[in-house]
Amino acid sequence: MIDSISGVILAGGEGGRFGGVTKANISIGGQTIISRMVRILSGIFTEIIIVTNSPGEFVEYSNHKIITDQFLKVGPLGGIHAALKASSKEALFVFAGDMPLLEKRFIILLTDSYNSNKPDILVPGINEYIEPLHAIYNISLIKTLEEYLTGDHDYAVREFYKRVNVSYIQFEGSEETKNAFTNINSPSDICIVEKILKIC
Repeated sequence: MIDSISGVILAGGEGGRFGGVTKANISIGGQTIISRMVRILSGIFTEIIIVTNSPGEFVEYSNHKIITDQFLKVGPLGGIHAALKASSKEALFVFAGDMPLLEKRFIILLTDSYNSNKPDILVPGINEYIEPLHAIYNISLIKTLEEYLTGDHDYAVREFYKRVNVSYIQFEGSEETKNAFTNINSPSDICIVEKILKIC
């Protein structure tokens, strides 16, 4: 178990293509995405943080930290900021709340890489593609991120990256890797994931 890094699920945001259902609560093969994520992350991290502005939807996970954003309408950076403030650890491993196929092996590889040099942020990539919401953030970022969020900026995560020390780790573009970084953007993606899980 990893005790120096919090596992964070950004569970906010309604899925406009899913009838307003929060994407973390979409069911795949009889299990919600967040239940799949919590099960995997609970076997890796001693502290799990769920960031949501609809905490009533996640009461069954009250044995973990459930928190809300301080900065609203700033996208995922608001959730990352809230988790940085709530964490009791030195860093966060942040996951988008719509990633049903998290792979323990890749998570451990990233945490090991982070611990070898401890950058401000460690982000995985496949070729030219990077995944900022499957990445590790050091809590030393709190002040810089707060200053950024109180200013008039483009609040895209990648824009914030220009202000801090970001390291990247490249993975091969294998099916296993692509699956681990898969998120749910449309109803058609559900069947794709179910086929991967061999339940469709």
